[in-house]
Amino acid sequence: IWQFCWSMGWISPLFFSGPSAIAKRFVEMVASGELQHHALYSGRSFLIGFLMAVAVGVPLGVAIGWYRRLNLALNPLINAFYATPRIALFPLIIIWFGIGSGSSIFLVFLAATMPILINTIAGVRNIDADLLRAAKAFCATDWQIFKTVALPYSVPFILTGVRQSVAHGLIAVIIAELSAGSQGIGFLISYAGQTFATDTLLVGALLTSLAGMLLGWLTERLQRYFQRWRPN
Repeated sequence: IWQFCWSMGWISPLFFSGPSAIAKRFVEMVASGELQHHALYSGRSFLIGFLMAVAVGVPLGVAIGWYRRLNLALNPLINAFYATPRIALFPLIIIWFGIGSGSSIFLVFLAATMPILINTIAGVRNIDADLLRAAKAFCATDWQIFKTVALPYSVPFILTGVRQSVAHGLIAVIIAELSAGSQGIGFLISYAGQTFATDTLLVGALLTSLAGMLLGWLTERLQRYFQRWRPN
């Protein structure tokens, strides 16, 4: 129906585009290398920020969930920061890191850290009490309980946070490049919108959607792999 309306001229290219025009523009951008350039730039910013979020969020979440006093001290700060829209801090991030990949990476890091952190804390703090009693009954030390009970039990929670952080990170990198970027898919979408190139704009939007679907599928498979030992 969409293509038919486009072919009949019922859709103005000034405001929207058709599937055939989007596909044609996609092929042109791939042939020229323009799309790969912007996609690699955005992918690099996302990957660095996301890996930083995992490296910080998981150990910090485990520590906060495991140590009660640390949780009592930091929980109000975590709740306050989680309730604050990260995009509201973007002007300050630009002042810190300038216009470029640095600000994009840091915004992805901020956006992706919170889901990982909160889910990791929840996983550690909601360990089955029967498992803890069983470990203590066998005279397990705190380190042995942490290593053989707490961490394995928390893995599905951690992966749930990772899966959520993928979406948050993708949104963050696009917003960062839309607002203050000179390269990347977000910049491509922003520039196309300013020049009324709706076919180019929709190529960028659809590519972002496909990236989100692919990353979501990969993290879901990873989550299912680590949850095989859990009873249904």
